[in-house]
Amino acid sequence: MLYKVPLILAPQPEGGYTVTSRVLPELITEGDTADEAVANVRDALAAVVETYQDLGRPLPHPGPDRSA
Repeated sequence: MLYKVPLILAPQPEGGYTVTSRVLPELITEGDTADEAVANVRDALAAVVETYQDLGRPLPHPGPDRSA
């Protein structure tokens, strides 16, 4: 199943980047570079999906694709 999750990549004043998502507020990760932060999303997303499954909760619907 393909699941698109909109991400917010925010530079931090002390350096590095934080990644969050309005659709999955539990998804929070970071990295020293933008590329590293985005690469860390895969592990963070897997942990969030596992948590939802453990709790028997469905994943939130991301809504319409607004990337176009």
